Amino acid sequence: MLETVPSPDWARVDIAVPRPADRLPGISMAGFHQRVPAVADIAMVAHPSVTLLIDLSETDGLAYRAHGRRRRGSFVAGLLPGDVRTGGRVGACLQIRLGPVAAAAVLGEAAELTGTVVPLEDVWGRDAARAEDRLRAAASWDERFAIAAGLLLRRRPDAGRRVDPEVAHVWRRAFAGRGRVRVDGLADEVGWTRKRLWSRFRAQLGTTPKRAAQLVRFDHAAHLLAAGHPAADVAARSGYVDQSHLNREVRTFSGLTPAAVAAAPWLAIDDVAWPAP
Repeated sequence: MLETVPSPDWARVDIAVPRPADRLPGISMAGFHQRVPAVADIAMVAHPSVTLLIDLSETDGLAYRAHGRRRRGSFVAGLLPGDVRTGGRVGACLQIRLGPVAAAAVLGEAAELTGTVVPLEDVWGRDAARAEDRLRAAASWDERFAIAAGLLLRRRPDAGRRVDPEVAHVWRRAFAGRGRVRVDGLADEVGWTRKRLWSRFRAQLGTTPKRAAQLVRFDHAAHLLAAGHPAADVAARSGYVDQSHLNREVRTFSGLTPAAVAAAPWLAIDDVAWPAP
């Protein structure tokens, strides 16, 4: 069971990211090592990606709570996972974010993961334990990132699921536009009807184009909140009707208030751990 304690002292956490030349399209990674392991309970804010959190601790390790269940170990959070908290006595962990198109190619079941949080072995089977052992034994974060990249790339031929170029295009446009896009207009761009786009997008990425755009818009707003901008200003800059509209969206995607999202640790260190492309 997770203990409710203050967030970690991030000044005592070493954060590593892959070198630019080693990064994979649609995939971001960050490694965390807490020099003095301590128990924590952290809200994970929804992100427009499928997230793998791999426990590399030598002790009790990672714990997480989602959908009323408490579990231990590495896990995968799909798109729109809801209220998720993670913590435990974590010494080190590797976080991998897969954009929905990359997740479909690597995991093959990204659509089925939407709205869920599952143990890593549910997705990778026996390969999960072997991957954890290899990553834990690595001598440096650069070596860990290389191992993780190799594991992800090798899964593509076996697990990969083809994403239509039209679906990938609509996702890229929604992401580049920070969620402020007209989905009907995107259907026209790719020469599809709205109904066909809705059907193919949901089947391949696990959500509708409109919901995906809302998630991207929320992510942009969350980062503005974390940067210290007032909620009313964030609502206007992110395309919400008003502050109450922002409040509702924040609650829907994260289960938190805007103030809580602004203080969320994963966002507070985001510029370090996940720099913009």
